[in-house]
Amino acid sequence: MRGRVPLRMRILTTLRPTPDWPSVTPEQFVEFRAAQNRLRGSRLLRPLTGRPDRAARITDEPFDLPGRRLNIRVYRPEREGPPLPLVIAFHGGGLISGFPDQDDWLLAHLAVHCPAVVISLDYRLAPEHPVPAPVLDAYAAVPRLAELAPVRGADPDRIALLGSSAGATLAALTAIRSAERGPGLRAQVLINPQLDWTDRAFEYPSFTENANSPTASPDECRAVPRLAVPESFDRRTISPMYSEGLQGVAPAHIVAAGLDPLEDQSAAYADRLRGAGVEVTLTRYPEATHAFLSLPGAVPAARQARADILDHLHRRLAGARRATAPAPERRIRR
Repeated sequence: MRGRVPLRMRILTTLRPTPDWPSVTPEQFVEFRAAQNRLRGSRLLRPLTGRPDRAARITDEPFDLPGRRLNIRVYRPEREGPPLPLVIAFHGGGLISGFPDQDDWLLAHLAVHCPAVVISLDYRLAPEHPVPAPVLDAYAAVPRLAELAPVRGADPDRIALLGSSAGATLAALTAIRSAERGPGLRAQVLINPQLDWTDRAFEYPSFTENANSPTASPDECRAVPRLAVPESFDRRTISPMYSEGLQGVAPAHIVAAGLDPLEDQSAAYADRLRGAGVEVTLTRYPEATHAFLSLPGAVPAARQARADILDHLHRRLAGARRATAPAPERRIRR
């Protein structure tokens, strides 16, 4: 390991059930996920997952796209004034699990303190809806949410995307697409992002050095593409790391977790964006595990990371577009 795992996270790991990742079948995983979903609302987990800001109003709403009905989770400040920025979020979970409410602690805080209208998309999940279904949901949802922004009291000219883990895959891919097709974006936030879905992902040094990490274990990382992506599908096409035409992509704030097997993907993608002239801030949290912003009670670094994300959104979403961008940054939080 590249550092010491926080004590509460180590304890949580011993209590957290996991499937037999190397052998689990799609049918078995669906059953496992259903059992996990029954437990996720437990009050016993609240000290670990964090409580949403009480000044935020949170609602769940249906959301129609061509040929399907999804759901969205909407976060608003209790007191609203002029049109607010719009932040569109994608939860993590390897495209095979996860729900918007796992990010309540982060997204409610951003809604209140940015302030902004924050909308988290409950996109379709594999293995029932394999790739490219989640990607197509993201591609269709962002322009539609931008179009409907005024209805929700949001400003369609001040939009940011945010994603965690595989949700960062969706955010990054959609940011690339938006640079060419719209809507215009002010920012993207990629949290412990999964940016390489090819087998090359298993060759980054962090994958071996953080092999004993309590979240995103190597067995899990190898199983996720098998469950989410059809065997004949070219995984490079959903890997932002290999995307061409990065010029003009929205400024990025990348959150790298020092104890994450996926950590090195963050720096590699930051380099690609900078090579395309994109403004990038890469901030590393040495004692953070994968998915740490969904478990703030177990990983103390989550609070600083949340503050840094809020600062990035403040700067990028406030007022008119800036004529010049500040120099890119690389920061390490102790």
